Amino acid sequence: MLRHLDIRDMLIIDRLELAFQPGLNVLTGETGAGKSILLDALGFVLGWRGRADLVRSGAEQGEVVAEFQLAPGHPALGVLEEAGLPAEETLILRRVNTPEGRKTAWVNDRRASGEVLRALSDVLVELHGQQDDRGLLDPRQHRAMLDGHGALGDLVAATRGAWAEQRRADKALQAAEARLAEMRAEEEFLRHAVAELDALDPQPGEEETLDARRRLMQAAERMRADVARALAALGLEGAEGAMGDARRWLEGVSDRAEGGLDAALSALERALVELTEAQAGVERFAEALEFNPAELEETEDRLFTLRALARKHGVAPDDLAGLADGLREKLAALDGGAGEIAGLAAAADRAARAYAEAAARLTAARAEAAVRLDAAMAAELGPLRMERAVFTTEIAPAPPGPDGVDAVTFTVATNPGAPAGPLNRIASGGELSRFLLALKVCLTADDSGLTMIFDEIDRGVGGATADAVGRRLKALADGGQVLVVTHSPQVAALGAHHWRVAKEVAGEVTRSRVVPLDPTARVDEVARMLAGDTVTEAAREAARALLGTAR
Repeated sequence: MLRHLDIRDMLIIDRLELAFQPGLNVLTGETGAGKSILLDALGFVLGWRGRADLVRSGAEQGEVVAEFQLAPGHPALGVLEEAGLPAEETLILRRVNTPEGRKTAWVNDRRASGEVLRALSDVLVELHGQQDDRGLLDPRQHRAMLDGHGALGDLVAATRGAWAEQRRADKALQAAEARLAEMRAEEEFLRHAVAELDALDPQPGEEETLDARRRLMQAAERMRADVARALAALGLEGAEGAMGDARRWLEGVSDRAEGGLDAALSALERALVELTEAQAGVERFAEALEFNPAELEETEDRLFTLRALARKHGVAPDDLAGLADGLREKLAALDGGAGEIAGLAAAADRAARAYAEAAARLTAARAEAAVRLDAAMAAELGPLRMERAVFTTEIAPAPPGPDGVDAVTFTVATNPGAPAGPLNRIASGGELSRFLLALKVCLTADDSGLTMIFDEIDRGVGGATADAVGRRLKALADGGQVLVVTHSPQVAALGAHHWRVAKEVAGEVTRSRVVPLDPTARVDEVARMLAGDTVTEAAREAARALLGTAR
């Protein structure tokens, strides 16, 4: 619960310290006295997004410190641990703001972000104020409220997961169908191209080999005579015979040369070996020059066919083999496309059934939660003097989506036999306040450790009805903490602790003050709320009676 609130240099507050208590805490004062500033300051330290011009004129910075007392196991302890902040029973939030709008926050003396403050706010405080109606009255929010009331988070998460899986399966099927349709559009081309490439069977590097062979055959006639003359020059009638004669002549005299010809003879032997290899190479080349005249035509035909097919497909001749492999894969995918589509369609059907089952479970759980909420609302409306009103949670079919197939709307009928309709169209101002109070009580009944703040939730009601609202707030505060900003003397009289908010003007400076009221001052404040500016003794007597009855 909120124990202390320390505000410095915020709007028209220069310094203010409030010590709140368990139970029903009441803040009263004239309109414009600054009650809303207290809520603005509390919202600021809790990270709420609100007005930017909070720093008091002339001050270097504004500061708000809030101290909360946490019970063992309070959800805020988990938020602190997840954020890596000290998790203690006393939680101190501090936030400062400069006139330029720079904000800095600390949690238990450790720097913290606005996101952490807002996460703590969600488990520390629940505000029900004059600007709070839009969420409760917006049918787009009702489904989430019902899910929260029924603790249906797991079923909602399962439905969202099933929806995401169905969407993924549908997209996979649609993509496969689109690919298959695209391939079918070029099926004739694929089959013709694959047949043409298979018939040619191009090989990597083949174009270069064919081109070299073609040029060789084209030059063969010119080369044959020279190659023959070269063979003759290397043979027995040429170099081989002369070198053989030279070797015989030198060997004949080498035994008398005292070793002087040994080196020459060795070199000559090596030269004869090299000469033999040269002859063999020339002979092989000469054999290669011998070919069937039809081979040139065949080589040219294949070479030109390769090049023409490469130009047709816009690739290099050496890439034709890879192209053929790719086209065969496309054709295989086309031929197997029907099977793939069938498998994906089956997966999409399974995903659709899984989503339908998850959504059906969620719908059934929502129906049960709606019955419980309607019963809880009936129990709340009686003490608020609306026992004849009927609150109904309507569940209607809606287009499938991640949160199921249900549209949820809160409707009311204020009198027996009257048609039900949306809250904001059926209920009057006073009735609407009580409906919203009851609804908020029901929706937050399971939120442990929350400080509940009601900002003029009793507007539009008076007399016995205001007393009923105050008694419901008092009952709600039993065992917890409720803060109420009110203009109703009946509600103020029921508070366990009472503060008066007043505005003071000294010179040209306006300041807001908050004063805790003792029993005597409290009588005067309730009397003021009853009588207005002129407080008579009769008004004081009425205030004493009202305070006595409240006990």
